[in-house]
Amino acid sequence: MDRSLPHGRALSLTPQSAAEFIRANTTVAAPPHVPEIELHLAAEAHDLWLKTEGELAEIGLFPPFWAFAWAGGQALARYLLDHPETVRNKRVVDFATGSGLVAIAAHMAGASDVRGADIDLFSETAFRLNTALNGANLLFTTQNLIGDMLDTDVLLAGDVFFDRELAQSLLPWFGHLAANGIAVLVGDPGRSYLPREHLSLLATYEVPVSRALEDAEIKRTSVWRFAPLSENTP
Repeated sequence: MDRSLPHGRALSLTPQSAAEFIRANTTVAAPPHVPEIELHLAAEAHDLWLKTEGELAEIGLFPPFWAFAWAGGQALARYLLDHPETVRNKRVVDFATGSGLVAIAAHMAGASDVRGADIDLFSETAFRLNTALNGANLLFTTQNLIGDMLDTDVLLAGDVFFDRELAQSLLPWFGHLAANGIAVLVGDPGRSYLPREHLSLLATYEVPVSRALEDAEIKRTSVWRFAPLSENTP
């Protein structure tokens, strides 16, 4: 099977062409730490990552974050399923949703309204394929939400502190949301830019991950709640 995406095709990316690419490059499987949920996941992580960096990156698309169950997302999804009161009957936004794993977990835990948000167009298609797999009909937005005051009760963010510039933009936003009564929950396996001084620990898990993408087969991963920032926080 030719698993490539022909040059130029993604310039006019459609939901159908994105779905074809996702189906051709993934298999349906359950993340090891969240066996209740099935996703379209890359079976050959290294090959798909290189392909995306080559064929897709040159025409302006993101790496395939949507094709993997990252440690932070797995831990956060596990926490929601084990502690459904966190989101039960609440409005939830899953920021940088990727595959939709955390959003699906929030839906299963009884959230009244769940919205996935990601600026990656492939993520939108992966999200719709994965939510359908799990019998969930959830909303999705490609809007860049950073800095917006959201009309929600809970903001979920799995594995988002891997990049310095992104972390610097998230810190004041998350703090502002928390100061306005929104519960901001973060799943993170100890990424370089995690602002621990602004977080309170909720749970820690040992999460199996792909050695092709991480530095170990098991990542010690924690779920945190973001604290409101004071006016003097830099």
